[in-house]
Amino acid sequence: MSLAACGNAAQVGQPVGATGPHRGPLRIGLLLPENEIVRFESMDKPLIQERVEQLCPRCTVSYSSAQHDPAAQRNQIEAMITNGVDVLILDAVDTRAVRHSVIQARRANVPVVAYDRLAEGPISGYVSFDGARVGRLQGEALLEALGPNPENRQVVMMNGSSTDPNADWFEQGARSVLQGKVKIVKSYETVGWRPENANRNMSAAIAALGPHAIDGVLAANDGLASGVITALKTARIHPMPPVTGQDAELAGIQRIVKGEQYMSVYKPFKPEAYTAAEMAIALGHGTSLKGIAGQRVNSATARGIPAVLLTPVAVTVHNIKSTVIKDGLYRVDQICTKKYVDDCRRAGLIGRNGSSHDAG
Repeated sequence: MSLAACGNAAQVGQPVGATGPHRGPLRIGLLLPENEIVRFESMDKPLIQERVEQLCPRCTVSYSSAQHDPAAQRNQIEAMITNGVDVLILDAVDTRAVRHSVIQARRANVPVVAYDRLAEGPISGYVSFDGARVGRLQGEALLEALGPNPENRQVVMMNGSSTDPNADWFEQGARSVLQGKVKIVKSYETVGWRPENANRNMSAAIAALGPHAIDGVLAANDGLASGVITALKTARIHPMPPVTGQDAELAGIQRIVKGEQYMSVYKPFKPEAYTAAEMAIALGHGTSLKGIAGQRVNSATARGIPAVLLTPVAVTVHNIKSTVIKDGLYRVDQICTKKYVDDCRRAGLIGRNGSSHDAG
């Protein structure tokens, strides 16, 4: 994926798939890849629906989750087109496999907003986070955790699914930081981004390298980090090597507080979800994305796609208050449940009497 000069884009003001002014309430189709990653059901879906309702109270949102199944997602897209949706917001399970369905949407004059992952085909707009920056934040945090002179430290990379172009984007960003500075002794693609597959991969790495030969793990998201950490615990590895993550899931933040996970990457979901809703409404009404999307990206099949690439933030135990708590993603009491009270006290999230400290 590359940023492209504006000159490569289709003429600004003529968004791909727009068919002119739309009369009546818009029908928006929302297609998410799964519901095992907590963020999709708890953050993305309700925030998109919220923004649509704010901007277009009479608009409707039809929702489908593909449950990791590319074929199911293709069927869902086709069903939504058949049922007369005006625009689609699509987070693809498999960005290549969905290409034909995106072409079908174009033929039916239904613009497609690629959400979080850049699907192939004639996409009309794209919103995500800068994936290279995500990987760099993870790599930089891992280097910091490894301390001075990390050249002889051995690192395992637990990357995401090969069907997700973001996984490659994250990995490239991480490698740009780690390459030549540590020894990357094992690197895995984790099928379906499933924690249980990360657990199996990590168990295999421990068996191959030995329990005391792993100095750090670059886990691409919090779900994979959970599988990695379970494998490390099962092998009774202590102290736990630093493990990275992404998505700032509640369980991930609690592992950070407990000292089991070193960091996560916080991607404020609200601006991403709100931008997707704004793009969908604009495209559905046949208007330009010029005032929304100030960047352009290229996919394997399309050039100059109007895009918004947002900035991620690294979260460690030291800045939980100034990031996820300050932004209202979680309350202190949600993080500091009974199981984590002592850990939260050590982290400075609550006082000796159990009261929460002010965010900041």
